[in-house]
Amino acid sequence: MTMKWLEQGRPLLLIGQTGVGKSFIAEACAMQACRNGKASLWLDISALLEALSLSRTSGTYIKLREKLSRPDVLVIDDFGMRKLTSTEAQDLCELLELRQDRKSTIITTQLPLNHWEEVIEDPVIADAVKDRLKHAAITLKVTGETYRAVKAKKLDQGDLTK
Repeated sequence: MTMKWLEQGRPLLLIGQTGVGKSFIAEACAMQACRNGKASLWLDISALLEALSLSRTSGTYIKLREKLSRPDVLVIDDFGMRKLTSTEAQDLCELLELRQDRKSTIITTQLPLNHWEEVIEDPVIADAVKDRLKHAAITLKVTGETYRAVKAKKLDQGDLTK
């Protein structure tokens, strides 16, 4: 697997329906980065936003933001599962800004970039987040049947080894 995107600090956007393997691909990319001596960190969007929110109340926001800017690969899983508050959207924007052109960020989502206003309600912040991604990101559209449906069929057939 080529890691040119990682060396260039480019983000990856993995877009597709539920269950088609976006998280699996993100994990494989992060694991390959680790095999190549790079550091990676995986957080689903809810955990990321909760950690940032808690750090604001505990006075450790800057420290956490710096910690999140360090890994060579930061995976943000399941973006778009809920709407972001203005503060959460600003936090995400600042994090992407810190990592831009230096470190790679992988974002898995069901939403194409041109629909991110649906979850980032502040149009100025939505535009800033999208701008940080649309010009540099490698976008992969993941398609296919949901893994859960395939697994259910195998269960019905009594064969999980395929």
